[in-house]
Amino acid sequence: MKRIAVLTSGGDSPGMNAGVRAVVRAAHFHRLEVFGVEQGYRGLIDGEMEPLSARSVSGIIHRGGTILRTARCPEFMEPEGRAQAAQQLNSRGIDGLVVIGGDGSYRGAHALSQEHGTLCIGMPGTIDNDIGGTDFTIGYDTALNVAVEAIDRIRDTAASHDRLFYIEVMGRHSGYLAIMSGIAGGAEYILVPERPTNIDDLIDQLREGRDRGKESSIVVVAEGDDAGKAIDISREVATRSEFKHSRVVVIGHLQRGGNATAFDRILASRLGARAVDALREGIGGQMAGVQGSEVTLCPLSDAWEKRTRFDPAFLHLARVLAT
Repeated sequence: MKRIAVLTSGGDSPGMNAGVRAVVRAAHFHRLEVFGVEQGYRGLIDGEMEPLSARSVSGIIHRGGTILRTARCPEFMEPEGRAQAAQQLNSRGIDGLVVIGGDGSYRGAHALSQEHGTLCIGMPGTIDNDIGGTDFTIGYDTALNVAVEAIDRIRDTAASHDRLFYIEVMGRHSGYLAIMSGIAGGAEYILVPERPTNIDDLIDQLREGRDRGKESSIVVVAEGDDAGKAIDISREVATRSEFKHSRVVVIGHLQRGGNATAFDRILASRLGARAVDALREGIGGQMAGVQGSEVTLCPLSDAWEKRTRFDPAFLHLARVLAT
């Protein structure tokens, strides 16, 4: 192993830069050359990659986003695109590739490994925390803290105006951010895509809270909830009940940017160093993750075949604490 490359793919998440930094510095510590691939798989196909020195990643450990940038690449989903990417790596004598991203990125890395023998190691970078094989993904903790801070701020206004607020958080098809931010923010009700939405139950809960003397309420909604977006749910509740005067706040991409928390920086640093070690050991087709307190390796396919789900007990806990 003489040369490796690193790229970021899919949606950006806080801590990706810390992961890039860790890969570059760990590689140089072991006297490996490192190339940074611009624009994810699209840049890999087009050969947009430059050498990275230890100094070139100075001052980025805290920054959100990704200095390598990221982009969607439908061409990489086709065998011809992956063949071109493999040729770009081979022409530069690059022996291994570190991919920082989510399960879609891993599917691409898995196919590249299977078809061309490229040694690929994944690092889980997504705010959704839904990647199998790891307890936490890079960016989840930062996004969670952003969501909780938003809920705290909105609760002040909700209490001042005796208002019902619906707060929509990100998470696509995963309710991890919603359930955890809802519990941490003291939400009265939490809607997640893993459970069917029951508008009647939501209305009953709001009424019970009002009867107990609650003058304001917070409902946290995962963006992928099966009943629709928060605005749709607020309108449905207004149509079917007396709760007609509410406000909807969509936190949106605020959760994806900003400085990474200490937890995400440390997680990314540990996983980046392990990814480099795995390539040095001749290991490919694996993902570096954390289980308990240990940094581990597992097959890339675990990312989607063993997708992480939150413990259903958290839903019961949220219900108990909302009384």
